[in-house]
Amino acid sequence: MQDFNPSDLKTVLHSKRANLYYLEHCRVLVNGGRVEYVTEQGKQQLYWNIPIANTTTVLLGTGTSITQAAVRELAKAGVMLGFCGGGGTPLFAGAEQVLEVAWMPPQSEYRPTEYLQHWVRFWFDDGLRLQAAKQFQHARLVRLQQHWNGSKALKEQGFTPDLATLEALLRSSASAQAQAVDHTALMTEEARLTKQLYRLAAGATRYGDFTRVKRGDPATENIDAANKFLDHGNYLAYGLGATACWVLGIPHGLAVLHGKTRRGGLVFDVADLIKDAVILPQAFASAMKGHDEQEFRQRCVEALIRTESLDFMIDTLKATALTLGQPMATNTAHGAA
Repeated sequence: MQDFNPSDLKTVLHSKRANLYYLEHCRVLVNGGRVEYVTEQGKQQLYWNIPIANTTTVLLGTGTSITQAAVRELAKAGVMLGFCGGGGTPLFAGAEQVLEVAWMPPQSEYRPTEYLQHWVRFWFDDGLRLQAAKQFQHARLVRLQQHWNGSKALKEQGFTPDLATLEALLRSSASAQAQAVDHTALMTEEARLTKQLYRLAAGATRYGDFTRVKRGDPATENIDAANKFLDHGNYLAYGLGATACWVLGIPHGLAVLHGKTRRGGLVFDVADLIKDAVILPQAFASAMKGHDEQEFRQRCVEALIRTESLDFMIDTLKATALTLGQPMATNTAHGAA
């Protein structure tokens, strides 16, 4: 039997990878050539394998440590590594300052630059950047309507939104987005729509009154289940968003909606493509079903895979780059003399 190295195996395309991990109270290390996480059970240590070639993102929560060897193997496999607080949310020990996830992208300077070159051709033009933001918002609305209308899994969990109200809401939002004159107007409409979606989702699950608690609010100590799940699920979406940007070689700072100078703004832009469609309804459905965080996370991961959310993110980024970042026609008149 011929021996082979792990590097000889073909890497699974990021858009087809099936695993997204959130880990806490464990150690991540390399054991026998495999990346594993170790948990304590009494006097025993239990080792669990992480199939890195089929993993997009690893989120490390509270009580975790990772070895240099493990980071090296994750980077070689192109896995996005993120450090966050408990439950995947950005708060650490109730601190007043809101801390975002610290993303550690794999370091490879040999990725193709095609999409980056297209992206920067339009990014410095305010009008084209606004157009890109509108394309993102349009894609977001289409995705939201598809999933809320057609998800069998949501219906089985009792998520039954008023489809006529949803249709009217999306139609109104699409019109407002098309007429937005600047990024501020577009973000205002995005916030208005999301607030209405919270109300619609609460009604669809008979959740009762709901108020979105801001991260860093003192009231987060007694946060309700839907708010907890929204925070947790959103950071799963951020992990996929960061992966999509890294795969195409587009820096996270080149945002189209969340501000020209916001660190990691493009990750938030890309995550927004699927947050309201996939994470939001599952948060309310899981809250009403009494799911714990592990069950909620599993439902989210299944939905993200089933809806091919990472594929959708990558395709939207590619379409935006290629549509708006076409090279300017070169003026050859001076060479005709």
